[in-house]
Amino acid sequence: MASTIPDPPPGPQGAQVTPRDTDRPGRVEAHGIDHIPDSERHGHPRELFSVWAAANVNYLSLVIGGALVLMGLSLWQAVAAIVVGNLFWVLTGILATSGPAAGAPSEVITRAVYGVLGNRVNNAVGGWLVSVCYFALNLAAAAAAGFALVERAGLTPTTPVKVAVVVVIAALTLIISVYGHGLIIKLYLPITLVLAGVFTVVAFAVLRHADLSYAPAAPLTGTDLWALLLAGTTMIASGPLSYTTSADFSRYLPRTASKRAIVGWTAFGAFLPSVVVSALGALAATAVDMTDPQTALQEILPGWFVPVFLLALVLGTIAINALTAYSAGLALQAVGLRVRRSVSVLFDGAVAVALTLYGLLVSNFLDTVSNALQVIVVLSGPLMAVYVTDILLRRGRYDGLALSDETTGSPFWYRAGVNPAGALALVGGVASASLCVDTLYTGPVAAALDGFDLSLPVGMAVSAALYALLMRDDPELRAARAAV
Repeated sequence: MASTIPDPPPGPQGAQVTPRDTDRPGRVEAHGIDHIPDSERHGHPRELFSVWAAANVNYLSLVIGGALVLMGLSLWQAVAAIVVGNLFWVLTGILATSGPAAGAPSEVITRAVYGVLGNRVNNAVGGWLVSVCYFALNLAAAAAAGFALVERAGLTPTTPVKVAVVVVIAALTLIISVYGHGLIIKLYLPITLVLAGVFTVVAFAVLRHADLSYAPAAPLTGTDLWALLLAGTTMIASGPLSYTTSADFSRYLPRTASKRAIVGWTAFGAFLPSVVVSALGALAATAVDMTDPQTALQEILPGWFVPVFLLALVLGTIAINALTAYSAGLALQAVGLRVRRSVSVLFDGAVAVALTLYGLLVSNFLDTVSNALQVIVVLSGPLMAVYVTDILLRRGRYDGLALSDETTGSPFWYRAGVNPAGALALVGGVASASLCVDTLYTGPVAAALDGFDLSLPVGMAVSAALYALLMRDDPELRAARAAV
């Protein structure tokens, strides 16, 4: 079966089940990876704006924005990298269009790309593992703000206290994820408004101290400058590229919802706050030492406002991690784990907490963030490219019921459960990106180019081209295109 969670039962005396019954804020979401019937579709694409806006006002964006200046970029070079890197949110928006088309989450839709069994591997690595890593990174960022709040309350952040803070933040996050889509849609508009208010105050404080003409003492030029710009853009792009799961939050929309509106509200909702918050991090780095962002920003914020700011950082991170944990739970179901979505979400949270505690208590957080984001792009870039290419080749048309069929008779069984085109395109893209990377290790292509890291564009271009080439004669794809 496609899901371990049965469709909700009919209402009293055979009454029709309404969207309000199956997807309301105060009730644990009934659906897992199963198909959402047209009778239960509801909402408008504009709801996606607040979902993605609330999730992208977060501490990690401040950290990355400040890191670009610390790496050696001038202020305006850093801002350019921030803008270009965040343009990749358009791809996240394109992926979101597949949700209403199929009435299914991304974790199921990608059966069309990798095959029924091949997609289980995709979900285990590209879905679950990447999601849990991001959950841990963001949780560590929120915990840093939480530790500061503890200190301001007069407590010493000992190891037991730190563990308690991490667990409490994770628990609040998982409550949202367990209740699911209905609660996310309901909560994220007020969260967006609260965070917008807080960061307006932060913006005024930062702009009062920022040096708009800042440039490093020894400005980079030539190849060194372009290499650093590309590395910075890759760090920023790692955020949108990690969201190959955006259909998870659009699948309840009516099948007739405007694709242009879905792309626009998703991309703009994520792009705007990501650019603003990352740029604030870069601006702050021209005035204070952003190697310790949370402490540094307290130097330029009004004293009364610091606790509010720290709480906002925690709230923003809870918002983004609730989405991440939600998708990670669906990924575990799509891997074949026969548990309810709520149980899989709680399991993901436990793993992420363990990783977070390791990152906070053992390793250097800023180095961990930089290295992890750049390495993850080697995988997430090709994953995004192949998925987007499939949507374009199919002209956005997916048969949700056929995608739910996991038997050998499924049109997406391909060869022994694997679509060779998807598998080869992904492997080719990841291999090509690995040759070009220059982060935790230096690939041979990067070494030949004196550290010029082309892993992002090369990995995405190779995987997209390979997939389009290998799928050109696929009969199921031709049938989908002919039916448009």
